[in-house]
Amino acid sequence: MMKMYGIKNCDTIKKAQKFLDAHDVVFEFIDFRQDPIDTTTLQSFIDAVGWEKLINKRSTTYRNLSDDEKQTITLEMTLKNPTLIKRPVLVTGDDVVIGFSEKLYSDLV
Repeated sequence: MMKMYGIKNCDTIKKAQKFLDAHDVVFEFIDFRQDPIDTTTLQSFIDAVGWEKLINKRSTTYRNLSDDEKQTITLEMTLKNPTLIKRPVLVTGDDVVIGFSEKLYSDLV
């Protein structure tokens, strides 16, 4: 079963969920704020896509970091500030997909 990680009030999450629902794709939604991810899960995201792709540099949380913090983002910092993670994170078997686009998701369903 697919798992989607994100924040329920995020517009991109809503678009991704709507797309999957329209294509009758069953998935589990995990809200970072209600059910924080653990170190192992976060590390699996990093291993799959790397820090560059995973971190949302347009987020308010990221923009509020100091220049030093932006250069040294850590697991601990990201676990404390899950909004640093670009959304959604879709896990399908061994694949981890970051962000949403209809073309990207069409290739998955």
